[in-house]
Amino acid sequence: MGAKIQALPGGAGGPEPKVRWSPANMYIFQGSSLIVPSPEIWTVTPEQAAAAFPPAPGREYGEVPLTSGNVRVPCLMLENSESLPPGWQALPLRQAVSLLDSAAEPLFRTYHIMQWRRESVFCGTCGSRNIDAPDELARLCPACGRLEFPRICPAIIVIIINDRDEALLAHNRKFSPGMYSLIAGFTEAGESLEAAVVRETREEVGLELQDIRYQASQPWPFPNSLMLGFSARHAGGVITPDGLEIEDARWFRRDRLPELPGPGSVSRRLINSWLAGTLVLDSRAD
Repeated sequence: MGAKIQALPGGAGGPEPKVRWSPANMYIFQGSSLIVPSPEIWTVTPEQAAAAFPPAPGREYGEVPLTSGNVRVPCLMLENSESLPPGWQALPLRQAVSLLDSAAEPLFRTYHIMQWRRESVFCGTCGSRNIDAPDELARLCPACGRLEFPRICPAIIVIIINDRDEALLAHNRKFSPGMYSLIAGFTEAGESLEAAVVRETREEVGLELQDIRYQASQPWPFPNSLMLGFSARHAGGVITPDGLEIEDARWFRRDRLPELPGPGSVSRRLINSWLAGTLVLDSRAD
């Protein structure tokens, strides 16, 4: 596989990447990376893609309809093991979040659907090979008629504030050294979003909550999540990291912060709202 891009464009006076998609362009994916001909160009024409990656086994060309308008995004998914042509590079999508702005919807949706198509080749009921449903975005089993729709797994993320107006930030063992973020986790079957906020917080850091309030959401196709952001007030308990996912967690003041998630993520959006004093914590503040 080609070398990873080590630094994103647009920083330290560098050129801004061309991330805005147009109907004349397409996306190329491999694993959880966007395949690009240069750090400044994130979309390519179908002719460029065909020249660099002609149709071959393991190369899945397709189109993904957007949710607004009658627009379809052409795209290509490569096998993870495929080597890239000279000059082409793999840009991790997670690192690109801070520069996506209005390009987030077509990029994230296209990646999510292409990943789902690759994982839904066969029927989960009878094992027959699926086909695309003719009139909706779904997989159809021609043998038993089972329909499978794109998987979306809801996950919660919460900013917790104590009575000193400090925010709880935690270091997950998967984070880079020194980086702290918010408590997050997947919603379990039969569980409400608010219950997931309470359970994840109790499991990961041993705290109790009150005044849970929805704030914002963000598609997060790694691999197929929808992140739902909440705020809450600390109601009791002493910070006790679980030692499994969370290695450290602390209350932080605005003037003494650790390294934070990059801009563009819903976690940073919640943190920035708290930093700016605009975070609405409960209905009493309306």
